[in-house]
Amino acid sequence: MRVPAQAGKRLPPLPRTNVLAIFGPTASGKTAVAKAIAGRIPAELVSADSMQVYRGLPVLTNQAAGVRLVGIWPLNRQGTVGEFQRLAHEAIDQIVVAGRTALVVGGSGLWFQAALTNVALPANVPVGARAHWERLYDRRGAATAHALLGRRDPRAAGRVHPNDRKRVVRALELWQTGGTLVPENPRLWTAETRLPTLIAGLDVPNEVLAERIRARAAAMFEQGVEEEVCAAGEVVPQVLGLEAVRTLPRPEAITELERATLRFAAYQRKWMRRIPGIVRIDADRPAEEVANEILEVARAR
Repeated sequence: MRVPAQAGKRLPPLPRTNVLAIFGPTASGKTAVAKAIAGRIPAELVSADSMQVYRGLPVLTNQAAGVRLVGIWPLNRQGTVGEFQRLAHEAIDQIVVAGRTALVVGGSGLWFQAALTNVALPANVPVGARAHWERLYDRRGAATAHALLGRRDPRAAGRVHPNDRKRVVRALELWQTGGTLVPENPRLWTAETRLPTLIAGLDVPNEVLAERIRARAAAMFEQGVEEEVCAAGEVVPQVLGLEAVRTLPRPEAITELERATLRFAAYQRKWMRRIPGIVRIDADRPAEEVANEILEVARAR
């Protein structure tokens, strides 16, 4: 018989789980749930978010205090998922060796997978390679850059629109390192976890998630996101909603930020469906209740 955990009661470490990993779409409450868990067991949070690694945009990227691998790189640094994987493994191992549970929280699918597994990643792009392909795209035009990609990696070219500068450049980068933007194996998750891990996926009804996203977008402007983006300057990584906030009047920027976030949330749901062994958890309730259920599942294992 399952005994519900008591809210607020401190519990001993999990006996057979080194890592609790929490995945879900934006605004599903991942960090709040992880912090509720950390209030119950000896644990520490590790972010697996491709945008929260940059400092200088805490409001736009919804950064939380007390989480490892948040704000570790300056905005003018082009970090890679390979570099992040090494840092994430180091952080998780330090937490586990100290006798605590690592709470990996993420919404960026590949970064989440990189933190939890030894998945093979493309080799680091040579210094200057990205700038080289960006110059080629800008000076010779989208059609020329896309045609070059078509000769080098036809499968990737077939999946990328010529006007999608970021993905055309990224596909050429990957080709240069011997990789590809579109692997033959279409599975999104292909590696086992490094350590005993429970992966929880947070489910929130579409209409509830949409309302949360709308509320979050409005709150960002109340919290000063426009000033934050202005202070960041022009040299910044690709961050969701950045260009909308920078270039559009507030009403239009809020609308575009909502739309972009909803599209990203749909992509995150796609990732969640393909994570093997994931335990789906109803997250349309207080974070403490969700945390209790995750802990019950972990102890039942």
